[in-house]
Amino acid sequence: EDSPDGRISMNCRARANPPATYRLQAGARYLVGGNLVITNPIQKKHAGTYVCVAKNIYGTVISKEARVKFGFLGEFPDEERDPVYVKEGQGAVLLCVPPKAWPQEVTYRWIYNEFPVFLNTDRRRFVSQKTGNLYIAKVEAQDAGNYSCFVSSPVLGKSVFSKFIPLIPLPPDDADIRVKFPDTTAMLASNITLECFALGNPIPHIVWRKVDATDLPANHEISESGAVLHLFNVQYEDVGFYECEAINTKGKDWHKAWLYVESAPEWAETINNTMKDIGSEHTMRCVASGKPFPFIRWYKDGYMLLCVSELKFSSLTFADSGMYQCIAENYWGIKYANAELRVIACAPTFEFNPVKKQLLGAKDGRVVIECKPRAAPRPRFTWTKGKELLYNSSRISIMFDGSLEILNATKNDEGVYTCFAENDRGKANSSGYLTITEATSITVAPEDTEAKVGDEVILKCEASYDPMLDITFIWAIDFRVIDFNSEWQQYERVMNEDGVGDLKILNAQIWHEGRYTCTAQTVVDSDTAYCDLKVVGVPGPPGVIRVEEIGDTWVKLWWTKGAEHNSPILYYTIQTRHYWALYEDDWRNATPTVLDGSMERAEVTDLYPWMEYQFRIIATNEYGSGEASIPSLKIKTWDAPPVVSPTNLAGYGGRNGEIIITWTVGVSTRRHVHRDTYFIPTEEDFQVREFQVKIKSFNVKGDGPYTLTKVIYYPRDVPIESPTDIYARPVSSTEALVWWLPVVDTGTGLQQYIEGYQVRYWRKYDDPEPGANRIFVSASVNQTRLENMLPDSHYLIEVRAYNGAGLGPPGEMCEMFTKRPRKTDDSQYNYNKIHNMEQICIWRLNK
Repeated sequence: EDSPDGRISMNCRARANPPATYRLQAGARYLVGGNLVITNPIQKKHAGTYVCVAKNIYGTVISKEARVKFGFLGEFPDEERDPVYVKEGQGAVLLCVPPKAWPQEVTYRWIYNEFPVFLNTDRRRFVSQKTGNLYIAKVEAQDAGNYSCFVSSPVLGKSVFSKFIPLIPLPPDDADIRVKFPDTTAMLASNITLECFALGNPIPHIVWRKVDATDLPANHEISESGAVLHLFNVQYEDVGFYECEAINTKGKDWHKAWLYVESAPEWAETINNTMKDIGSEHTMRCVASGKPFPFIRWYKDGYMLLCVSELKFSSLTFADSGMYQCIAENYWGIKYANAELRVIACAPTFEFNPVKKQLLGAKDGRVVIECKPRAAPRPRFTWTKGKELLYNSSRISIMFDGSLEILNATKNDEGVYTCFAENDRGKANSSGYLTITEATSITVAPEDTEAKVGDEVILKCEASYDPMLDITFIWAIDFRVIDFNSEWQQYERVMNEDGVGDLKILNAQIWHEGRYTCTAQTVVDSDTAYCDLKVVGVPGPPGVIRVEEIGDTWVKLWWTKGAEHNSPILYYTIQTRHYWALYEDDWRNATPTVLDGSMERAEVTDLYPWMEYQFRIIATNEYGSGEASIPSLKIKTWDAPPVVSPTNLAGYGGRNGEIIITWTVGVSTRRHVHRDTYFIPTEEDFQVREFQVKIKSFNVKGDGPYTLTKVIYYPRDVPIESPTDIYARPVSSTEALVWWLPVVDTGTGLQQYIEGYQVRYWRKYDDPEPGANRIFVSASVNQTRLENMLPDSHYLIEVRAYNGAGLGPPGEMCEMFTKRPRKTDDSQYNYNKIHNMEQICIWRLNK
């Protein structure tokens, strides 16, 4: 009603000769040539059902119904919405309660605090496109705020939103898991969506499955972090129970509902334009498929006749001529079929279909000479050979449609044959000459063959035939004719001489297996022989894997056997891929690695706790290993005490009794500062003191193993010696190498503890010293590479030893010049030349 285009247009066209006239079975403003236009439509007056009627002198037909509806999207009520109080860690549902709308295809989003800030959905938050409700699996303190349900109609281009609903988190508590989605009915070939969302803490992991199958249909997609299952192009085989399972560390819950698949009517058998003889019998049949099963009704010239599947006429009259329609209808749709029935009467005539002048038949074969004149009512048929009148016998007979049949034909049957047709309106005849040829016969038939995958196979086929005829060989596999034009890369004809039609399979594969039929054919007759080809090879992929049970370091798998390809499966290999795999094909053999080929269940062990895994299975027979199965759904093993100790344990002593300890867990690096209040270094202490450190990890399930003991040294003070003989040389215009003699024992009897060296470098006249580049190397190294330097520049280089207490004194300062850039880099040199006058002066002095 709010549409800016104040008009409705409907078009109706009928194929007719002479052209049809149109009328409408409903009130209308204008109707011109089948076009209906309603201006300024009003819902109470113009909403309803319209049918177009087309008519000419041969009959009348009606169109399918067209319905006019007025779209609308109501407003939310003005009443304030009550606050929702939820404990942190618990699940919450905010109800949308949308207004009524038509069309019903609307989208739902939620506004957070203010428009146009829309809430982003993720694994924790989900908006149902069925009800509009907002689900939060685990409420957190940051979720506090005001929420509004935003409803949009893409057809109307209109949106409305509700009053804000305050969400107020309360102190946390545990929560149960809740999973629900309804039974669903889908139309055949449509796309549907099943929604499932779980509330719980920790946030549950959602797994979908089809109860009566090993895996979900191939035409599926899972989105919204597992909460939504999409099924595309739904087929009848997709019918069944669908189960949604939600799992977290505290338990699991599941729910299943039935998917029904129904369809609009489709014709299995329908009517066609027909001309029938007056007085003859005739049956018009319409058979439709669909769910629910459609009912059928008949119309003649726009008027309803019966609700049956077929119309029977025992003796046609001219009054039975006209336009007939059968209509199949169920809940999902309606299907129309139109046909003209024309009742005729005429004398026999061979003008349009005479007897063939030249007739061929095979020796010892069956010969049929057709006689099909146009006549109404049906004529009486007689045949002659030359001047001899033919009668029905054990070898010669006149068939009901007028054709002449000759069995076990011989050369004596050659001659002129004439068909005579006569009814109460007249008579006519037509003749043709019959020639008998030698029969076609296969002399070398193909033999049963066994081949390996990749072999070249030749199936023999030779035949004898009448030399006056051309012969062709037709090959079929499992009764499907081989098209050598489209399948030339798989098959090849071998025809070295007349009467030879061998078949070559270039690269035998499993799908080439089957029954092969060779047909030697001429225009007169044919002969057929067949053989069976058996192809052996590696097994096909096993059926999709299902994870039945999950533990902390183990899972139980179930799968179905794949194709054996004519060789028993000897064993299966199970492989895993975990979350930290470096690349997509990083599959590794699991434990146990090899399983007996008769097994379809296994328990995989030696997994890491709290790790995301996928599994696949490879079958092996005597010919090798086949393709891997489709990977399983991703699962996560349960949590458990740590089984691996931290790595890369290291540390050093700092000031004021501090010891800094570092280690690595997984890919994360951890650091701890330990202060020993009982250790205060004095003058009498050694310069360096040793500490022994070991570390272990733990979680809520228990403690893990300790690392090996690591010795950490505590220095009383910074190094007192400096590196000597510092030397540097340029490698390129942007890089240099620097060396030095390491700090050694001073000879005073005190240990001097060194952890490494700091190298600083900066341009002498252009860079401030505090902003110098720094490189740190370990104490075992006495050289390093300096990078990212500027060309043709004067650099100062400083090297110091350091430990946990700080930096020691610097060695003697080293100076060096980087190289000039290459001549091809003149633009960069000119840039430096313009923007760095001091550098230009230094370069000229050196030059």
